[in-house]
Amino acid sequence: MKTLTPEKIDAFRRALVGWYKKNRRDLPWRMNQDPYRIWVSEIMLQQTRVDTVIPYFERFMTKFPTMTDFAYAEEAEILKAWEGLGYYSRVRNLQIGMRTVIEEFGGEMPRDLKDVLSLKGVGPYTAGAILSIVYGLPEPAVDGNVMRVISRIFEIPDDIMKSKTRKIFEELLYQLIDPDDPSSFNQGLMEIGALVCTPTKPMCLLCPLQEFCSAHINGKETDYPVKIKKIKTKKIDRIAMIVEKEGQVLVEKRPEEGLLANLWQFPTIEVSLSDHPELIRLAIQKEYGLDLEWQETPFVHVRHIFSHLVWEMDAYTAKVVAENHTEQVKWMNESEMAQYAFPVPYQKVWQAFLKQKGEI
Repeated sequence: MKTLTPEKIDAFRRALVGWYKKNRRDLPWRMNQDPYRIWVSEIMLQQTRVDTVIPYFERFMTKFPTMTDFAYAEEAEILKAWEGLGYYSRVRNLQIGMRTVIEEFGGEMPRDLKDVLSLKGVGPYTAGAILSIVYGLPEPAVDGNVMRVISRIFEIPDDIMKSKTRKIFEELLYQLIDPDDPSSFNQGLMEIGALVCTPTKPMCLLCPLQEFCSAHINGKETDYPVKIKKIKTKKIDRIAMIVEKEGQVLVEKRPEEGLLANLWQFPTIEVSLSDHPELIRLAIQKEYGLDLEWQETPFVHVRHIFSHLVWEMDAYTAKVVAENHTEQVKWMNESEMAQYAFPVPYQKVWQAFLKQKGEI
């Protein structure tokens, strides 16, 4: 791995910060340095594209304009505002963290790294982003974009999927970060990673850091970052039923813990998609106390990928033959459903159902 001289480091900082100030995108969370807005945006941006986040962020700020508004909102409200972004534990942790800021730090985001890291759901990247952007403190913010850029510049051979590798990047960035403008430095690295130093086709001719980049000089841009670990995924077959009666459908609330906790869904069972209808009928009867009739073919198939899990889900419309359903399900009309948060796969099922009925 190559190193930079103090003179090169100064030139690196000037090139990066200067480029960022000329080329930065006009994003809603960059309007000011409000720690609440910065914190929300950083959590939303984790594993989600900027273009996707913008409308969510704007709606979120309209509904919860201040930290206090969000910190003490009902869980159903915050889940509904987050609906579609996924990883719902993040918004729950965000709320807990903000309550801590209000109740233990007098409503002011702490300036000490240890205190910020003590907040629920805040890791090293988010802490570095908040402290550098809000307070101008020289704390690095190491996310996937930053690791890609830095790994190419220095030809870092370590596997970025290993937790210990992050320390290599942090130590290096503590040496590189611009003490006079750490906010522009950190955001500049993120911006280059997002717009220029992309995963498969880096636009090296447009990069302000081209002259410092070992991978570019050696023609090995796409060899970095090194990513060896492969995530094993588990496939689960599911069958969902939209059960109708007099303009209402049956829904249920998911368990309080685990995947997609406290969100809502249509009655669902985990069975093989190739199982005989009689086995499916008995499984639904056992789980929900419902005897149903449904079409032979699903009206939609939804495939949804979580980080270590893949759902393959067929959805059917159904009518109740005999109803003695358990307390876990309830009848709800469309306007009532709009007040509750449903996971993305069930939103897709519902949209396909409405389309089938000709309502959209």
